[in-house]
Amino acid sequence: MEQATSNIQVQPAEKSVIWGIWKVAIILAAVTAVEYVFAFTMDAGFLRSTIFVALTIVKAFYIVSEFMHLGHEVKGLIYSIILPMVFILWLIAALVNIEGAAVKDSRGIVDYEPNGTTEQVDDSH
Repeated sequence: MEQATSNIQVQPAEKSVIWGIWKVAIILAAVTAVEYVFAFTMDAGFLRSTIFVALTIVKAFYIVSEFMHLGHEVKGLIYSIILPMVFILWLIAALVNIEGAAVKDSRGIVDYEPNGTTEQVDDSH
């Protein structure tokens, strides 16, 4: 039996490449941590939802920039991918809001808004 030899040489890992991967992971973890802080410190509402959507778009932009290697491309190419996504998300949110309001109106559903005052009824008469 003849023994096969290989010309493959193991190259030591480049420190800059490894640090770049850790940098991306740290930035994404930091943005996610900020999302968790807002999730547990703010009441549910429009502002919190807006913050979540904005931070999600930031993470999506960074992921596209780093993992799809668009961060090193021409800005026009980046915008041609990111801007349509932003407009499509806006369209979806607008349509959900319009359709949701139409469904609530057709069913006669009224939002409950507590005003903080209590009324006492005197039945002794």
